[in-house]
Parts: sequence; structure tokens; C-alpha cells
Amino acid sequence: MWLVVVLGAVLLLLRQSGWWLISAETEPAHADAAIVLQGSILGERARLTGAMGLLQDGTVNRVLLSVPKESYWGEATAPAARGYIEKVFGSDAAQRLDFCETGPAVNSTEEEAGVLAECVRAQGWQSIRVVTSDYHTRRAGMIWRKTVHAAGLPVKMTIHGVDDPEYRAAGWWRERRYAKTWFLEFTKLVWTGLNG
Repeated sequence: MWLVVVLGAVLLLLRQSGWWLISAETEPAHADAAIVLQGSILGERARLTGAMGLLQDGTVNRVLLSVPKESYWGEATAPAARGYIEKVFGSDAAQRLDFCETGPAVNSTEEEAGVLAECVRAQGWQSIRVVTSDYHTRRAGMIWRKTVHAAGLPVKMTIHGVDDPEYRAAGWWRERRYAKTWFLEFTKLVWTGLNG
């Protein structure tokens, strides 16, 4: 009997755990810039689209795109990204775009936040929205708050989550891709919480 109750409780917790990764913050009406974090191809496309939506509706003045200095093929990433943005979102959006180039040593959200914090400092922005996938918002928020505080960066920061095609909180266990995303992000969230 107790085994059934415990198993039922565990299953209920797992079912609800899809929402644990997502943090919904109250966002101010306006920010100086949206900062787009790197991710998978699908995730980064969703993040970029979300940031460009903030730019186009006047919620932010600029967009800062985190990009590797070079592509896998040794080509500069920023010019290709600007061309893509101009083609998809228009020349006005492309003119209001800044880049923060990361080196090959950037391999985590923590490392990326450290590099991007210096780019934010160089721009002199007072308020930013960090744009990431919804499932990444809780952990990214923890990391960015720690980074901003450690860097002594005088900026108001909020996390802006966008829907990501690689994850759905409801029924995450029903599709392999969602389950993989949940498992990886949940273990990283626990690790960040323990080491924060």
C-alpha cells in the first residue's frame, strides 16, 4: 500500500516538475536592450525571434546577440548574422543590433554571462532583458543575478523566456526531445543551486 502511495507521489511530482524549470518574472515596460543567449539552432532561432519582437514593439532599444567569433568553418559569425537579421527582420532591426563575440572557451551559461556582462558594461546600458528559452529561465536568472552582482554591474536585469520547440512543460515525458531537455536542464539547475 505504501509503495503505491509513494509511487503515485513520485509520478505526480515528475508530472509537475516540467514547470520547475520556468521562472516568470514581472518585466518593466521598457529596457535599454535585449540580450540573446546562445543555444541550439532551434532554440537560438526562437530566442532571436523573441528579442526582435521586443525590439519591434518598442520594449527595447537595442538587441545584443551573443555569437561565437567564428563559425565551425572558420568564417566570421557577426556579418552572417547581420545579413540574416536584415533579410528576416528588416534593415531597421539590423541597424539596432550589436554583437558580443565569445571565444572558444565559452562553454556554459556561466561563462557566457561573464563575457556578456562586460559587453553590457561597455555599452553603458542601465536595464536589460536576458532572452532565453522558457525552460532555461530559472537557471539563467540565478546565474545572471550572481554574475551581475559579482561584476558590480549597475544594471536592472530581468529574464525574458520564449517558447522553445525543444521543450514543453506539460507532458514533457511523452516526447524524447522534451524529456532529454528536461533531464539536462533539471540536473544543471540542481547543480547551479548547490554551487550558487
